[in-house]
Amino acid sequence: MNPKIFKAYDIRGIYPDELDGKTAYALGRAIAQYLEAKNIAVGRDARPSSPELFAELCKGITEAGSNVLDLGLATTPMVYFASHESGIEGSISLTASHNPPNWNGMKITKKDAVPVGGNSGLKEIQEIATKGEFKRLPMHGGVIACPIQDSYAKKLGSFWLLGDKKYKMVIDAGNAMGVLELPIYDIVKDNVSITKLYCDLDHAFDCHEANPLKTETLDELRKKVSEERADLGIAYDGDADRVGFVDETGTVVPMDLITAILSAPVLEKYPKATILYDLRSSMSVREEIEKNGGKAVECMVGHANIKKQMREENAVMAGELSGHYYFRENSNAEASTLAVIFVMNRMAKTGKKLSELVTEVKKYYHSGEINNTVADAPSIMEKLKEKYKDGTFSELDGIKISYPDWWFNVRSSNTEPLLRLNVEAKTKEMMENKRDELLKIITNS
Repeated sequence: MNPKIFKAYDIRGIYPDELDGKTAYALGRAIAQYLEAKNIAVGRDARPSSPELFAELCKGITEAGSNVLDLGLATTPMVYFASHESGIEGSISLTASHNPPNWNGMKITKKDAVPVGGNSGLKEIQEIATKGEFKRLPMHGGVIACPIQDSYAKKLGSFWLLGDKKYKMVIDAGNAMGVLELPIYDIVKDNVSITKLYCDLDHAFDCHEANPLKTETLDELRKKVSEERADLGIAYDGDADRVGFVDETGTVVPMDLITAILSAPVLEKYPKATILYDLRSSMSVREEIEKNGGKAVECMVGHANIKKQMREENAVMAGELSGHYYFRENSNAEASTLAVIFVMNRMAKTGKKLSELVTEVKKYYHSGEINNTVADAPSIMEKLKEKYKDGTFSELDGIKISYPDWWFNVRSSNTEPLLRLNVEAKTKEMMENKRDELLKIITNS
């Protein structure tokens, strides 16, 4: 078994060179054995390899004595929903998210959508699967059809609050799993007219990369929003657990500022509640949460870290710079379409355009995340600590050093020899100067 497929938060590899049917079978045995599960929900994306991998995964699970609740084609948020709503012991989303169609993978959870990651069970699953020393059981499980789409759409659709407002929007699903989120918008078809881009699973993953974090993938969406004079555009990633926004002017909205906008409707529902924001987010996110009466708590990057902290802090929501938005309503897991609903509800309540909501919370200048290939990340980190030792220091995730009018964060990649830099300041000139100053230290070390 190729150890490369085991990542920090999931399993992912190229089919069939790194992840094939034999590997899927072994993983099915190992996951069921590790979870000691009676029932495991399994949803899959529309990649060409998914039918074979699904069949072998189910064979492994059932031969380990567990039942498979077959969700069919499903977005990752749907799988999390099934994990929570059905009260079962675990779930698997068979997907490689935004990766090209020759990839596939698995996102695994315990009960109530609690993630299984590198420090929370994935290493144990790897060891069981690699050794192949599976427990022999006297009985097999079975595969039970368990469609989830209708109940999922009904649950999320219950949060629409558009009143008599009318909106035009453009949705880009990247010919990927976001197509399955569209029935939620049908619930408000009298309020919302939709222009669709790449909303076709018959040509799955056959267009641009479904990854709104890469803003160049939003070029067609931006153009279409302008052409249609739409009120906003949204783009899902490959498994629809992330979403990007474009305002009515065709401008890409920074994903952390969506967290700031979301804080108002969320805190109206949960007054004085805790909202988490990842430490790369703009200073305005904390300010907006606190202005709306909530408790703002900084968190690490990564869905496993964030979901764990949400439970520890009893948070009702979390937002990540990468476009993951987590809600109590989906068992502290991602619910990208719920983020869209709450943003549009906010537009309806205030009567403001999306660009106006963004302007209210966009107070600082952010570099965006800059990746740097390095040979010796630890020594660079030490140099940065020494040079900026007069700032306020945090090692929550990498290092973050803050001053009254600017801050920076540097984190190492879990899988590559990269340092990831984020810088923000009160003026554009200061941000650019500090960014260049930091890059000089990082690249010349």
